[in-house]
Amino acid sequence: MKLVYVIKTILQLQVIIFMLGFLPVSWAQKPDTGGPEQIVNQLHETLLKAMREGKKIGYKGRVELLAPVVGHTHDLDFIARTTLGANWTQLDAEQQRTFTDVFRRLSIGTYAGWFKSYDGERFEFLEQQSMPRDQILVRSRLVPLKGEPVRFDYILRHGKGGWRIVNILADGVSDLALKRVEYRAVLQRDGFSTLIDMLKKKIVLTEQN
Repeated sequence: MKLVYVIKTILQLQVIIFMLGFLPVSWAQKPDTGGPEQIVNQLHETLLKAMREGKKIGYKGRVELLAPVVGHTHDLDFIARTTLGANWTQLDAEQQRTFTDVFRRLSIGTYAGWFKSYDGERFEFLEQQSMPRDQILVRSRLVPLKGEPVRFDYILRHGKGGWRIVNILADGVSDLALKRVEYRAVLQRDGFSTLIDMLKKKIVLTEQN
């Protein structure tokens, strides 16, 4: 009888071990930290940190704090190409590298210029929606202690590096759409050098905000 009991126990353990191999992903693996909502949260947490430490670390400190996080949460190369549209293919390789580099510096500098002081603000997640072309929309808002909240909606696409932000809408206004109109007009009217000079001047202005 003891042998039968032992055999039954072993069989039961084997069944349990077998079933563990088919546990849902949420049980068997760590929670996803790279989904659209998580990517936006990473950005928000760093922006709040930049705001809290803004005066102490200054503009350069905020740039250093934000640079790796913005680089991780945004597909800046994709955004840079998209702002120029068909004009991108008319640039040579060196011009493309120059534009992407200056665009990256401006993107990070703009965050550092805007999010520089803290007065009890907080970010709130509102919802996540599927969009055409396998993109995801993450809706959120920045809530101040006083006054009206500012809505920030993020459009993310999935690429080789995972989910990345490719557009931001502040109170319904598309940042990408604004850049498309401005950058393409300057490039077509005044040429590449003038466009780069304009972006560099914008970088200087972010330091003074």
